[in-house]
Amino acid sequence: MEHLNVPPDNHVMVLDNQGWVGLIDHLGNETTIVNAARVSFGKLKKEMDDRDVGLLEYLIANKHTSPLEHLVFTFSIHCPLFVRGQWHRHRTWSYNEISRRYTEIDLEFYTPPALRRQAENNRQASVADADFDDRGLREKIAAHNQTSFALYNELLEAGVCREQARGVLPQNMMVTFWGTVDLSNLLHFLELRDSEHAQWEIREYACAIKKLIKPYIPHVAAYFEKQGQIW
Repeated sequence: MEHLNVPPDNHVMVLDNQGWVGLIDHLGNETTIVNAARVSFGKLKKEMDDRDVGLLEYLIANKHTSPLEHLVFTFSIHCPLFVRGQWHRHRTWSYNEISRRYTEIDLEFYTPPALRRQAENNRQASVADADFDDRGLREKIAAHNQTSFALYNELLEAGVCREQARGVLPQNMMVTFWGTVDLSNLLHFLELRDSEHAQWEIREYACAIKKLIKPYIPHVAAYFEKQGQIW
């Protein structure tokens, strides 16, 4: 039996190789989308042609999203707890997660490769500063991680239940979960999370997802590239 806390074969590393997102499975393809759009006519095609590409672009441009919902992706995501919190705000996804009530193995903690300064005019934003000397602070974060981990193990060894002992683990603990979403809602996720307004950490995952799904939706990706987006 394979352990889920390792990246699948088809994955992209992120966060300075501390996290990853992998494509577990998918249902349907771009032909599925155009077939769903034409289902009223009782027609079914097996391959895309130029007319189908035009229809696909029309659906996206005019926000006719229901045909896109027939194409579904399942991902495995290894990320800090605070990123998972942001991710789960997207309630159109289906989620299942490795639980610390059942296992204490493979515990990891995220130490940022660089610390950012707080934006002066936006409480929700940060700014990169090449002159920010953060080495000592990042070392303190790593030390705090180990202190929390040591206390967690001490509690377990003393007989404390996992569901309570895990309460001492910090927000930068790495978690692994599965997320399943249809293409329409995934595109909305990418619009919000691969944005200059998104937190850098979750944006790393959004960019990685684009790389993973592009081979399966080349015409969809090409449409957004023509709009000036990076895929």
